[in-house]
Amino acid sequence: MNLNGAAYSLRNCFGFDTFFTTDVRRFGDGGIFIGNLRRPIDEVIPKLEKKLLEAAGREVVLWFMEEKTNDIVKQACVVQPKSEMDLEFESTKLSTPWGYISAVSLAVTTFGTIALTSGFFLKPDAMIDDYLANVVPLFGGFLTILGVSEVTTRVTAARYGVKLSPSFLVPSNWTGCLGVMNNYESLLPNKKALFDIPVARTASAYLTSLILAVAAFVADGSFNGGDNALYIRPQFFYNNPLFSFIQYVVGPYTDDLGNVLPYAVEGVGVPVDPLAFAGLLGMVVTSLNLLPCGRLEGGRIAQAMFGRSTATMLSFATSLLLGIGGLSGSVLCLAWGLFATFFRGGEEVPAQDEITPLGNERFAWGCVLFLMCFLTLFPNLGGTFSSSFFGDPYFRGNL
Repeated sequence: MNLNGAAYSLRNCFGFDTFFTTDVRRFGDGGIFIGNLRRPIDEVIPKLEKKLLEAAGREVVLWFMEEKTNDIVKQACVVQPKSEMDLEFESTKLSTPWGYISAVSLAVTTFGTIALTSGFFLKPDAMIDDYLANVVPLFGGFLTILGVSEVTTRVTAARYGVKLSPSFLVPSNWTGCLGVMNNYESLLPNKKALFDIPVARTASAYLTSLILAVAAFVADGSFNGGDNALYIRPQFFYNNPLFSFIQYVVGPYTDDLGNVLPYAVEGVGVPVDPLAFAGLLGMVVTSLNLLPCGRLEGGRIAQAMFGRSTATMLSFATSLLLGIGGLSGSVLCLAWGLFATFFRGGEEVPAQDEITPLGNERFAWGCVLFLMCFLTLFPNLGGTFSSSFFGDPYFRGNL
């Protein structure tokens, strides 16, 4: 049976014991049924799917969402043939041989850029032994952050029955890696899944980064970077709120070295333990992925928290700000803005249940993560803008 022509006849499948309909509209090969839920949604979905299968003669997919018209919020059930959704997912599927080859190629490239970028933090007269002693902990710390966040993400997705594409690392000659990207290759059951999966990645990355940094400071017994310190430009620490606070905890400025950290070496930089710096750098990379733009992790969280309309506006505003930053001289803002807008733009397919509230606890956690993102990136001066007005990148050029 053609669902488009049978939309009105399918109305008989709805009732007082599932979803009571007051209006029907044709939509694609299915229909939109306006009404209200009469039972918990977990009970309604399987019951309606069975009735609609018998009436239409083929499997269907249901979405329950709210629509706002003239300040009046109504509940709606969208019905579409399952075959159409399977075809859509198949056309964008990345779990293919070429997809896995691309993922491996990007991973190898990213490992290379991490190793290459790590060399920028060494002293000018560093030898190969210094490189191995200093860079290997940084490299290992970064891989630990990526590994923990990847495992956490896939475990969370499996718990909700969501299929993920291969993960694609984003190489960068600024930070070594700009994060991990993947697509959803099956429907999301509810807004909690849309929220929990990206939160699993970002929260685990933040937590692992923090543990690495604290463990390194404790192991050294001081804040002078230990025996194999990397030397970082002082601007990295005092040009945004979070790292300014870290600097405040580490120690006050000293005038004799040009108002930098107390252990700074004039002409070289601030000594930092490689593992600790991996943690600090991990926070920066995680924050970039938490920007509420498109299908970045932050965009997915924003869609779950605020709805698709508000998430679209936040995405546009974020892209605009990144564009302004790029025009102001930031290569990183320009590159990340173009990547987020054109490669991760748009919104996720709606969750099947967009009616059930996310809950205050999850909303609060989302606000905490966005606050961490703000504290890490804004004002986004150290390590990003390359113009004389904003200051040089934190590990390039003369000190």
